[in-house]
Order: sequence, then C-alpha cells, then structure tokens
Amino acid sequence: MISHGKNIKIFTANSNPKLAKAIADQLEKPICNSTVGKFSDGEVFVNIDETVRGSDVFIVQSTNNPVNDNLMELLIMIDAFKRASAGRVTAVIPYFGYARQDRKAKARDPISAKLVADIITKAGANRVLTMDLHCAQIQGFFDIPVDHLLGVPILAPYYAEKFKDGMDDVVVVSPDFGSVTRARNVARRLDVPIAIIDKRRPKPNVSEVMNIIGDIKDKRVILVDDMIDTAGTITHGAAALIERGAKEVYACCTHPVLSGPAIERLEQSPIKELVVLDTIAIPEDKMLDKIKTLSVAPVFAEAIRRIYEEVSISTLFM
Repeated sequence: MISHGKNIKIFTANSNPKLAKAIADQLEKPICNSTVGKFSDGEVFVNIDETVRGSDVFIVQSTNNPVNDNLMELLIMIDAFKRASAGRVTAVIPYFGYARQDRKAKARDPISAKLVADIITKAGANRVLTMDLHCAQIQGFFDIPVDHLLGVPILAPYYAEKFKDGMDDVVVVSPDFGSVTRARNVARRLDVPIAIIDKRRPKPNVSEVMNIIGDIKDKRVILVDDMIDTAGTITHGAAALIERGAKEVYACCTHPVLSGPAIERLEQSPIKELVVLDTIAIPEDKMLDKIKTLSVAPVFAEAIRRIYEEVSISTLFM
C-alpha cells in the first residue's frame, strides 16, 4: 500500500487492461478514467477524463499484436499526459515489441528497437519499466532511465514447488545460445544442471536443432525462453529432447506471443505443460489445457511503488 500516494495515477490503454487492473489492485489504487479508441479512418484518439497536473502517471501498455496500434496508443497517451502537465510519465511496457530487431544482422537492416526507443523518449516518457527484453542491451537505446525486470524470480519458485519431492532428475535446458543466461539463472535457483540446444536459424521464425550439449537422457527437462512466438523453436527443441532420451519436457517463457501456427504446434508437441506470464493477454480461443499463466502484477506493482517512493528497486532485478 502507498501511504502518501494521493497523486499517483495508473492508466491503461487497450493491450492488457486485465493486467493493469491487477497491478492497480496490488497498489490499492483504481484505474484512472480515460478513453482510448479509433476514429472511423483508424486513427487513434485519447481522452483523459481527470486531471493529471503534477501527478506521477504510470501507463500500462504492452506493445504486442496489433503491435503498431498498441504502440501508437502508448505514444499518444504519453503525449496527452505531457501536454496536460503531468509531473512524471512512466511507460510500463510489460512486453516491448520490436525488440528482436536490435542490430544489423545483414546489410541494409533497420535497427527498429532503437527507433522505437527514440520515439517513446521523444513522445515525452520520463522513464520506462519493462520485463525481459529480448536483448538486454536495448536498455542502452533509451536516453531515459529503464528499469528491466526479470521473469525468472516468478518462474523458478513455481518449479521449485512443482518438483519439491525431488530434483535429482531435473535439468534446465536453453533452447538456443541466446537464452543460456536466463536458463542458468533458473538452474541456479533450483540447484540443478543445465543443457543447451545448438540450433541454426536459416530464416526468421524457422529453426533447426543441430545438437544437444549436456546430459538429458532419462531426465525431466524444463525449456526456458524469453518469448514464444510461432513456437517453432520450443516445439522442435522439445521433440529433439524426447528423441534423445528425455523422460518429460516442460516449458516456460515470459512473453506468450503465440502467433501464426503456435497453438497448433504446442498442442501437437510433447510438451506436458507450458508456463507463461501474463505480460501479454492470451485470447480465450488460444488457451490450451497445457498452458498455465502466472501473474507479473505483484512484481510490477512493487516496482511502481518503489519508483513512486524514490527508493531502490535493484533487488527486483536479481
């Protein structure tokens, strides 16, 4: 509870109002009144229905599909609050879209993550609060403070409870070299070994398993990734692990993007359970029995409380 928070204001656009409500409930605050919609030609409009002059404003808005609509809603809300003389505007972006385009992988590629960071800054955001950026160095693309929360402290305790009867046969597996640090953090918290899937990616959203580094034979394995988009990486990895002798395959991620053939692939995969966080709202028609959702609301609420009270939040990154 914020004891001195009469001027803190939490707003949401349309990407994940359920998460915004859960965060506000944790802080014992209401979602403030605003309307975010579209004109008949598709342009976004925003109406702020209460005063924000001098207030510490937090806008909860993931930039998932429809990415460009959600991004524009966020930008226009930021602009509206700055023009309404808000004291400070923090963009709370549980899932940061365009994060995969963080470097020039080949000639003439854009670096879209840097462009989006510049636009958010130019719109007038004073601070960004996000979780599990696809590449941590994106923090440096912003010219404003970025607080980068981690999903591991939410996911690891779940598996500690799930396998509390014995972890002698549990192995945490990284689906590629890019997720090794994340997988190692989970393995450290569970005190279990780690394995790595060596893959190549001939083109975007397509991956091929080449080799598995580590002992997974007769083991229960936990695949750990930051996001699942088309689910090709995670399902191919799961199949390869079973083929090479794994006993059971579980999987988890922070961001359930779940686009294209993801649901069909997951349904047909040997993954027994997929644990995701609610940084992105999963539509009802995409919810499978094997998908379990954990909430990030308590972590974001605590980060917002600490930002508002001007105290350290570094312990939330560990």
